[in-house]
Amino acid sequence: MGSAFTQPHVSPVLQSSKVPSSRIGRIFHYGGLSRTCGEQCNINFCMSCTGLAASLGYGAATEFLRRSSTSPDGTDSQQSSLIMTEANIKRLVSKLSQMRGAALKLGQFMSIQDTHVLPPDLDEIFRRVQNGAHYMPDWQMEGVLRSSLGPSWATNFTSFERVPFAAASIGQVHHAVLAPSASPAGREERVAVKVQFPNIADSIATDLGYVKMLLTAGKLLPKGLFLDRTIHVMKEELADECDYAREADFLRRYRSPELLGNDRRFKIPWVWEGSTKHVLIMEHVDGVTMGDASISALPQTDRNEIASRVMELCLRELFEFRLMQTDPNWTNFLWNPKAKQISLIDFGATREYTKEFMDKWLHLLQAAAAEDREACAHWSLELGYLTGQENETMLDAHVNSMILLATPFRDSTPQPFAFGPGSQWTDITARIRANIPVMLRYRLTPPPRETYSLNRKLSGGFLLATRLHAVVDARELWNRITGGYQFDH
Repeated sequence: MGSAFTQPHVSPVLQSSKVPSSRIGRIFHYGGLSRTCGEQCNINFCMSCTGLAASLGYGAATEFLRRSSTSPDGTDSQQSSLIMTEANIKRLVSKLSQMRGAALKLGQFMSIQDTHVLPPDLDEIFRRVQNGAHYMPDWQMEGVLRSSLGPSWATNFTSFERVPFAAASIGQVHHAVLAPSASPAGREERVAVKVQFPNIADSIATDLGYVKMLLTAGKLLPKGLFLDRTIHVMKEELADECDYAREADFLRRYRSPELLGNDRRFKIPWVWEGSTKHVLIMEHVDGVTMGDASISALPQTDRNEIASRVMELCLRELFEFRLMQTDPNWTNFLWNPKAKQISLIDFGATREYTKEFMDKWLHLLQAAAAEDREACAHWSLELGYLTGQENETMLDAHVNSMILLATPFRDSTPQPFAFGPGSQWTDITARIRANIPVMLRYRLTPPPRETYSLNRKLSGGFLLATRLHAVVDARELWNRITGGYQFDH
């Protein structure tokens, strides 16, 4: 490969491990789950006690023996958490990080939510997983590049760092420099090369099935989360995210003049035309990720500007583009302090919405901002949030939460609106959280499928503004973007 194809110092956060690429290999890592050991552990294992289930079962048995030795009747007030010991949490984090794929994606999805509906032990697992993805060994990466770009793939680059600088649930990213002969500009160009883990798309259904078994066998989630629907929606979304050609198309659309191509406040990287379904090569962009601690130390004016732009982008994506990049993982958003520019670098989770859905969604938000409880209930029923058979307790909790959520856009709310500790928003989120246990108990139907991804992005935008302690004229953004909206329904 030559000296330009180097292996630089490995970040201590990243670890290398083979991605289990066959169904049998992934089953071995998960192990089997059954109910043959009784209700003390709630989780068991077959396959000769191999894989994750065996490891967790051993940890649970050890914890049960420890508790039995300190309790006369072998009972414990924390019996339901036998599996969620510190040792087993570490086992789960390690295994999910090694497996990648749907299991890791579910962990990352759960870890960036601020719903406070997850048990603390499970929340801890998902938050550790968020920062713990492994990368594949060199020989496995080489195989993906050769199968996708051809045996002479390296001739497209003058340099290629063989150790990635980032790894996530379905792939890893490398620094590289396109050769002049391959570059669209006819000169060397710095690029980021996203390489998908082998056969990860084929593992989605199997992985989610095993994760579902783990969560249900361990009784780790409240019934009102409708796990079956969540798993079904995630399976569809992950299948889309595994198609890098689809992501490349969305990158091009966002770069077009009709969307953000002429908006100098945002930077959308160009895509190399030689990209494939499993290898995506795009322009390298400079900046600090929104997830970096230094973002919180920026001047207040910069923090306000970042939060305002992200909120504006969310509203435009919904009500102008009907096209939204729905992953609120802020490592995919970069701030360039010199150019005062936000770079958007990951479009795998982009979703399109129908005009009919968006009409109803905007009707609901407008009703919430107007504090019109009857209209809130009506449009929630039209969208599928409600069935019409809910009791008054559930109906009140749902409508109250919607009205609270729309507070920043309300005519009566003083502007600019402050986010962050000690602000009105802190009180609002606390009141919404107080409604969540009620809704989980009395909810009769899962939310509309479109809202799973949509709400992730919106809540992520509010969380970013809170983290930045930003002050935003939210109503001005709302009026400017939704004021001219034309309804068909």
